[in-house]
Amino acid sequence: MYDIIVIGGGPAGLTAAIYARRANKSVVVIEKDSFGGQITFSPKVENIPGFTEISGNEFAERLVDQAISQEVEFESATVEKAEVIEDPAREDALHGRYFLVTTEDGEFEGKTLIIATGAKHRMLGLPGDEEFAGDGVSFCAVCDGAFYRDQNVGLVGGGNSALQEAVLLAGLVRKLTIFQDLPYLTGEVKLQEELKRHDNVEVITGVRVVSYLPGDSFSGITIEKSATGEKKDYPLDGLFVAIGLVPQNELFKDLIKLDARGYADSDESTLTMTPGVFVAGDCRAKRIRQVATASADGAVAALRASDYLEGRA
Repeated sequence: MYDIIVIGGGPAGLTAAIYARRANKSVVVIEKDSFGGQITFSPKVENIPGFTEISGNEFAERLVDQAISQEVEFESATVEKAEVIEDPAREDALHGRYFLVTTEDGEFEGKTLIIATGAKHRMLGLPGDEEFAGDGVSFCAVCDGAFYRDQNVGLVGGGNSALQEAVLLAGLVRKLTIFQDLPYLTGEVKLQEELKRHDNVEVITGVRVVSYLPGDSFSGITIEKSATGEKKDYPLDGLFVAIGLVPQNELFKDLIKLDARGYADSDESTLTMTPGVFVAGDCRAKRIRQVATASADGAVAALRASDYLEGRA
């Protein structure tokens, strides 16, 4: 039985594992995709403390190498179930209970559980989504906006998050074209007014993106007017997609309280409604989602789990 099972191998989960091992706790990290999380899709990152510039993939590799050096165990598998098992007879259980995590490759037992499953950016649902993600199609203006300085860029979305991205991009790119499927923008009026102060921004409403322009590399999109069905090609140097995030928490709804959008309803303490279960990173309800905040969550969750294991919480 492990002291701590970490579900999710992004910056939050890997940081949690590193901190847990430094606290001399046995740890396994279970990840269904690639270790390192979504940061691996970013070709260049300039806002991680300690690095003037680094690729997302290299940063992820360094995190994994650091975890390996701390003797963290890794398991590439998809979690199918996580549950509390009450068993007072188990001498290795804590308070007569432990957590059982079931994957397609087997079961894992742990005294505590850290959920760091993240939140995936909602994609357009088009052929080419996976190929162009991080290579022409981006999801974070703070992370990638500077790479498109003085270029022709598009943005899909019209809510608050999208307009916040748009305001940042408008100050960087040569031209920004916003594509919104509704007849109007839904973001706050204040944000809309701020956008209007930029003469390099064009807003096109009542359209949806139906395809990427043909080719092995990203070169633009085809849009369709909802009212008429008329299609038009838009050559672009880059595209930002801001149509929401999808937290990966549904599997754990019996262990953690979820808010209306499906995020773990926990504060900076990372505590949940189930003693011994902690949440970290983008799966948690929070305003700022960056690598730095995810790693901070991971550190807090590991230390709180260690306190729980040692009877200090």
